[in-house]
Amino acid sequence: MKTNLPRIIAVSSGKGGVGKTNFVTNIALVFRSMQKRVLLMDADIGLSNIDIMFGIAPKFNIKHLLSGEKSMKDIIVKTPEGIDIIPASSGIRELTQLNYVHKMRIIEELENIDKDYDIFLIDTGAGISDNVTFFCSAAHDTVVIVTAEPTSIADAYALIKVLYKEHGEHNFRIVVNNTKNHKEAKETFRKLSMVTERFLGISLDWLGELPYDEKIKEAVIAQKPYITLYPTSDFSKKLTEIAKQLLKKEVNLLKGGMQFFLKKALIK
Repeated sequence: MKTNLPRIIAVSSGKGGVGKTNFVTNIALVFRSMQKRVLLMDADIGLSNIDIMFGIAPKFNIKHLLSGEKSMKDIIVKTPEGIDIIPASSGIRELTQLNYVHKMRIIEELENIDKDYDIFLIDTGAGISDNVTFFCSAAHDTVVIVTAEPTSIADAYALIKVLYKEHGEHNFRIVVNNTKNHKEAKETFRKLSMVTERFLGISLDWLGELPYDEKIKEAVIAQKPYITLYPTSDFSKKLTEIAKQLLKKEVNLLKGGMQFFLKKALIK
């Protein structure tokens, strides 16, 4: 279905430390390499990480938008790689729980720019906070990053359970990160799928796996996106496959763009 409205993709996880922000940062660059116009929102509002991953220092951020000091266009920062970023604030406790007025402000501002992009990526926080469920409910796709650790699987299930039972979400794409091999990845997906099918009665969508790579830490320390430093690595190749798979998935791009989906999330 052709549309001039963006594909809204929320990336989340049940717990922190599973590589969610690294995934979002690098898949944004993959989409850009596909000639997509990409807007990336750091929606872990009280903690700023996306700007660090790109090695940029934004002058303004979401705090200035929500206070009414700046518009969305004022705070958006373009990276050298051509990704537009909505930066989060850092260390602002009151923004870790957005109120109704804050959410409406974001909705109204996004309405003005939704036709400027093909992909709107949202890097949510980890866990099941109201901020996380709001942005996941606003998306066409919710990508859940999980690792083989039992705590990661348990927390991913908790996130899926809340989104399904309290927000009516059914569309979950699973990426298994930091895998030793394909067998471990599929076993992790099987464990998560088994509990969701048994207790929630829903099926999960396998999106792909990403191998463990020590060079990811080097890229973070260097404040350079991994895929720009190691474009031919196994991780980068698999990430490109995941991006292609994600775009192949059919979604209903309803009229109204970002505003429609954010308002849908707001009333749930």
